[in-house]
Amino acid sequence: MVHQDERLRRPARIRSVRLGETKVSFVPDGAIQGRPRSWLPDTTDEIWAAHPQYLDDSGHLVASIGGLLVENGDRALLIDAGWGPVSLPAEPGSPNGAVHGGALLDGLAALGRRPEEIEAVAFTHLHIDHLGWAWHPAPGGDQPVFTRAEYLVAEPEWAGRDLSAQGVTEEEATALTPRVRTVTDEQEIFPGVRVQVTGGHTAGHTQYVITGGGTRLIAFGDALHSPIQVDHPEWSCLYDHDPARSAEHRRRLVAELEEPGTIGFGIHFADAVFGQVRQDGAGPAWRPLDV
Repeated sequence: MVHQDERLRRPARIRSVRLGETKVSFVPDGAIQGRPRSWLPDTTDEIWAAHPQYLDDSGHLVASIGGLLVENGDRALLIDAGWGPVSLPAEPGSPNGAVHGGALLDGLAALGRRPEEIEAVAFTHLHIDHLGWAWHPAPGGDQPVFTRAEYLVAEPEWAGRDLSAQGVTEEEATALTPRVRTVTDEQEIFPGVRVQVTGGHTAGHTQYVITGGGTRLIAFGDALHSPIQVDHPEWSCLYDHDPARSAEHRRRLVAELEEPGTIGFGIHFADAVFGQVRQDGAGPAWRPLDV
């Protein structure tokens, strides 16, 4: 149990899961600290005092940032693209603590992939901590680092975009926009990878369902920000666009994650990004995979 608790309070490292012929790997970019009462406004000091395993030594939630590399034979898809090179100190009054990013390309290299091998980057939504590397130029050049990739965004997410509100500059938006191809609910975008538009966190928030080898993996984006929400799907995050819709989706998602042969991928779940939901006597709970 100590080992599992440690993983709940530290940023994720590279972790991989095989689904038959498909390999999925978390590619770390960095981490964001979240003030727990700010991120999950329905919680109390008493709740966090009773669950210290979710907090780091400074009392923050640890939210990993990065991407999910999906490999099938020679082909490679990336789901989300981290924040990119960033280092921000904690600011008094902000819901966030410190932010650091920029490791994603190193992670890809460690997994044996070059950015130009990525055929598409599929986004769960258009928040800056998922978009970061999409507009960064390749070292020494002026083309985006993913030189061959299309950027896949769900139609309702792209239609309702307000990139400037997410901290995206006009220059960055100009680099991003020509590469975007919109996708629709239930569309297959890569062998064994389907789009599911959920809404809630953003108007067109999307999760990706990856199947292979008799196993289903649900990459649920920001439907859940912390493993503690598995036990309490009614707790919406400060950043949820529609808290009621987000909570409704979380309830359905947690039930799906309990089904046999199902794995979840929570991009912000500290170092417990891959897991399964199991009943622990007091309700459903996140059980990190030992991968």
